[in-house]
Amino acid sequence: MLPFFKKNDGEKPKLEGAESAVSSEDILSEEVMEASDETDVETELSLHPAWTLTKEDIYSFQFLNNECPPLKPNQLSLSGINIIQDGDDYRVTAFVRNSLEKAISLGDTTLVLLNENDKVLGRRVFQLAELGEIPARSSRPWNFYFTKKDLLSTNIPAEGWKLAFLLETPVPEKHTLDLEDSWEKALSSANKKQLKKIVEDLGAPKEGEVNFIGLQAKVATEGELQITLLIRNGSKKEVQLEELPLVVEDAAGDIVASGGFKLDNLKVKGNTTKPWTFIFPKEQVTKATPDFSRWKAYPPNK
Repeated sequence: MLPFFKKNDGEKPKLEGAESAVSSEDILSEEVMEASDETDVETELSLHPAWTLTKEDIYSFQFLNNECPPLKPNQLSLSGINIIQDGDDYRVTAFVRNSLEKAISLGDTTLVLLNENDKVLGRRVFQLAELGEIPARSSRPWNFYFTKKDLLSTNIPAEGWKLAFLLETPVPEKHTLDLEDSWEKALSSANKKQLKKIVEDLGAPKEGEVNFIGLQAKVATEGELQITLLIRNGSKKEVQLEELPLVVEDAAGDIVASGGFKLDNLKVKGNTTKPWTFIFPKEQVTKATPDFSRWKAYPPNK
């Protein structure tokens, strides 16, 4: 097991990460108790009963807990302690802090690792029931492990980072267009308006269904096949695509190309459609003169 702290002679431990606090209502999905007249809440150190620590580690956690800023009533917070690399993975140690007047237990929760500019470096669903019951007005240290597949960047700072709760994004009532930032910047106002009209005319997919509709297909001069699909999410939950195998058929029903794509965790928000372009290299194109008067693309065996 990795040590909790890097031992530097003569140096006191310090909080290497920042604080991230949210209303307990956003996480617990229940009404909170009426707040007391206090404006600030100090949290006491609470160690998990199964943890066996040295006196030195207990002192360090106690010292760092005292360094944490006070919370407002009815908040949950993550206060970063340190990050230690273990091969390709990272162990993030942080205080889980509870300013409520009652003990709480948490379930499966999505946490994100952010840099000092709030850029997402990693994301993972954690089983926070393992934390046990967190007493009222307390701070419990815990280890959160981000594996290589959870990380979106290998540039993990030693200080200034933040561990945060990922709050659910409100799902739009009407099925809408969702553009990636790069598309938002690249497309003209006329192109955006046209895409919005296409999405509106198509209507929403069936509830809970994710499907693909071809928007544009062309063979480049180098022999590459470029297709643009509308990825339509009929679920209320965000869909995250890491890898996507695709087969393309033309109007004759012939397979034009097939291959797999790594998407770097492409996210499609609930009840939205996102356009995305896929490029098949020449060696994956199996028909020289496809008929794209009608065509479709789909995951194989679907």
